[in-house]
Amino acid sequence: MPESGRATTTDEHIAPAPAASARTAGLLVTLVLGGLTALPPLSMDMYLPALPEVTEALRAPAATVQLTLTACLAGMALGQLVVGPMSDKWGRRRPLLIGMIVYVLATAVCAFAPSAALLIGFRLLQGLAGAAGIVIARAVVRDLYDGVEMARFFSTLMLISGAAPIIAPLIGGQILRITDWRGVFHVLTGVGVVLTLVVWRFLHETLPPERRHAGGVGAALRTMRGLLADRVFTGYMLAGGLAFAALFAYISASPFVVQEIYGASPQTFSLLFGLNSIGLVAVGQINGKLLVGRVSLDKALGWGLGIILLAAVALLLMTSGVFGEPGLPAVAAGLFVLMSAMGLAMPNTNAQALMRTPHAAGSASALLGTSSFLIGAIASPLVGIAGESTAVPMAVVQLVCATAALACFLLMCRPWRAAEAA
Repeated sequence: MPESGRATTTDEHIAPAPAASARTAGLLVTLVLGGLTALPPLSMDMYLPALPEVTEALRAPAATVQLTLTACLAGMALGQLVVGPMSDKWGRRRPLLIGMIVYVLATAVCAFAPSAALLIGFRLLQGLAGAAGIVIARAVVRDLYDGVEMARFFSTLMLISGAAPIIAPLIGGQILRITDWRGVFHVLTGVGVVLTLVVWRFLHETLPPERRHAGGVGAALRTMRGLLADRVFTGYMLAGGLAFAALFAYISASPFVVQEIYGASPQTFSLLFGLNSIGLVAVGQINGKLLVGRVSLDKALGWGLGIILLAAVALLLMTSGVFGEPGLPAVAAGLFVLMSAMGLAMPNTNAQALMRTPHAAGSASALLGTSSFLIGAIASPLVGIAGESTAVPMAVVQLVCATAALACFLLMCRPWRAAEAA
């Protein structure tokens, strides 16, 4: 989409939300969409404390077991490319329900996987199906909200979905007290069943027939090509994806860093992971309740990316021994700052990108999600490239991703131009 078109990077409203009547379901819609966006962290983080146990039980190296995370993440990335355009063509509800049903079946099979290869395969299918919840939740937000309202809603969703990373490792750690890692997938299967029933009963269609897109794969590809031709949209997409990769480097490496390198128990790891998630949620709420409407979205986003970069630099200095042996508390503090700053980066990149794409929310949401998950999937195996005895690769990956995210934001989005136009 050319820069001279109707798209804008300012915080003003583009147009009134067309489905204003649906806003009356505010709290209910928030809870349902929050559940859908919570499903990916539930699928990823409840399983994290069990990674060392899976390594031993399936007699597979740590790098292979980490591919179960990468497969799920890659599935979520690729699935969004399919489900996003489908939801623009057929509406939000039908593709979502199909995806949820397949998610439940794939998760149930994961619970009985006898080998790492089979587990990786069905984690890929689990991610492909779970992508429906991610991409359609964002598209529904774009159907119902616009401008700063949309940024506030994304911050509210972060409060709900952010509870999942807090609770999930704690639940995972407690599950491991009474059963093995397969019990984690039994619980996830139950969560998927409940969420599927809630979606079927309470989430109504938000994209009316007159706003749906005709055409098949070719039309979807043309739409996505037009979105990627918009330099500013692509800048926000890459900045958000690279920031997410820094986050996922932490998610993928932290079970081994905290438990294997620093000797913490699964329960201690779960508590630290939950504390970091609380920081993310708290900053997300500060963004939505205090900053949005008072500070430009670009300024809040810039501060978030800058803090992530500084935290990554500190982590690299600590893990490489520049300050001696800092110990777990110092490293945990650096990770807390990095995670918390995501509360500024993630909702504002989504809001700014989607404000430019009212005509193709599903496809835009798919590109945002796919880029994040694909970049995260690439970053995931890199954190274990030097084995399980050092945290330096995690810090290097985070630093590279944070630097690239800030560069994309500054060079492609050029936020100072939006500030001059405001």
